[in-house]
Amino acid sequence: MRNSSTHILTSHAGSLPRPRELLDANRARKDGKGSDERAFQEQLRAATVDVVRRQQELGIDVPGDGEFGKSMAYSVNYGAWWNYAFQRLTGLRLADAAIIRPGVPIPSSITGKGGFELTTFDQRRDWRKFAGAYADPESGIYMGPEAFQLPACIGPIKYTGQAAIAADIANMKAALAAAGIAEGFMTSVAPGSAVRMANEYYKTDDEFLMAGAEAMREEYKAIVDAGLILQLDDPLVAEGWDQVVPEPSPAEYRKYAMRWVEAINHAIRGLPPERIRFHLCWGSWHGPHSTDLPMRDIVEVMLAVKCQGYSFEAGNVRHEHEWKVWEEVKLPDDKILLPGVVSHATNVIEHPELVAQRIERFAKAVGRERVIAATDCGLGGRVHAQIAWAKLEALAQGAAVASKELWK
Repeated sequence: MRNSSTHILTSHAGSLPRPRELLDANRARKDGKGSDERAFQEQLRAATVDVVRRQQELGIDVPGDGEFGKSMAYSVNYGAWWNYAFQRLTGLRLADAAIIRPGVPIPSSITGKGGFELTTFDQRRDWRKFAGAYADPESGIYMGPEAFQLPACIGPIKYTGQAAIAADIANMKAALAAAGIAEGFMTSVAPGSAVRMANEYYKTDDEFLMAGAEAMREEYKAIVDAGLILQLDDPLVAEGWDQVVPEPSPAEYRKYAMRWVEAINHAIRGLPPERIRFHLCWGSWHGPHSTDLPMRDIVEVMLAVKCQGYSFEAGNVRHEHEWKVWEEVKLPDDKILLPGVVSHATNVIEHPELVAQRIERFAKAVGRERVIAATDCGLGGRVHAQIAWAKLEALAQGAAVASKELWK
């Protein structure tokens, strides 16, 4: 990973709005009415080339493929970042389709060790606390119309997505070459989130988790071996706090969450840390988030991931104040922060001066060279496309303002 040696570099958390034509094509494929595979792959490559070019035009230094290879059939979608992996793993049984939406029960749970259980989405403490708002279809807390199938593990987990990840990589490399960009990133779901499902096969959940790590390692290695930056997405590390019952102490939860970090480190063993970054968030749904675990209580778990860069929410109103954690926590000298300085959690476009102020706080805490300005979470599927692109523009403009101040 490059650092901000001459100016504040810019990137983002991964998902970007899909063009309407790609959404329509994905929906047609899902309904069995799509065009031939070759035509679709040509369409997907053209869309990937275009999304990288658009990022470059806005001033994004380290672009991604927008996660375009992870199918979305509707413009609002909160699950594409992880459920794409269901099609790339064996040993899963897809249950009846269920809509991931507040107020709709989800029939799955994962038993953890230490007397805790990771319960269902609808049983989060935040969801119970604001049950009326979450159950009201007019409250604005909406998670999209698309139904997808929830899996259970019923046999050995193996990775079968070699062709799919090869196509994603080829599309991204073609896009970078067309734009003349040397460095880009691709996201992949981390083991803990990838196997966030019922275990009906492995003797223990730890055995299940490590099997998932071994399987997903193939995807991680493919991305790194291709010369791209790998971003591991694992919101479960922080977000899981709100689903663990009974509610543990922060110390108990850190011990519990380290299982997922151990699985990550096992999966990326031998891969160069300087080619890997980790994304932590508290879930990207538009809700109160009143029971989010404070960053101070999870930061040491995040830093235990053996990578170079750490991406996390720092721009929304629940977590913006937590930049002060970096005045207390010693960031290892070879690490880089990618704080979110524009947010998926609001339709308001951040002013470039505010973006600059957010960047400067981190730069003063850890050093300007070790800050890359990014987004809280993926913008695609969370905010309208026009708003998402305006936020990326504000991000680049704010980074330019901060750079003038920090390098004067």
